[in-house]
Amino acid sequence: MAGLWFDELTVGQVFHHPIRRTVTETDNVLFTAMTHNPALLHLDEEYMKGTPFGQRLVNSAFTLGLMVGISVGDTTLGTAVANLGWDEVRFPHPLFHGDTVHVVTEVIELRESKSRPDQGIVTFLHKAYNQKDELVASCKRSGLQKKKPV
Repeated sequence: MAGLWFDELTVGQVFHHPIRRTVTETDNVLFTAMTHNPALLHLDEEYMKGTPFGQRLVNSAFTLGLMVGISVGDTTLGTAVANLGWDEVRFPHPLFHGDTVHVVTEVIELRESKSRPDQGIVTFLHKAYNQKDELVASCKRSGLQKKKPV
């Protein structure tokens, strides 16, 4: 089990996740099609040539999922009970095909569960960067986490 128990997490703890991922055109087009998102900014290269970006943008929902997914192995794999929510989701810089994403996570809040004595609630701040270290996504994620068995 790679994830950490609630008791092993501390506020201010930072994870520099070793997994990196280069985003491909296939990733973007498949995800966009699977989620029934017909937005031209993800699918139409010719249309995007006339925009300030000049090329298609990676679907932000894919970016969010990738950012959180990269964090799982070091933080919650095998110890998470449930994802409780995402807050303050931001995409300050676009992500493009061919960009390589790396993620940093910080534990920003911990609190005991009032109704589940063997679990606690953890809030993570996830940040995703491209290969130029430009921030491409961030969010706060709250989850219900198991405590270490006694």
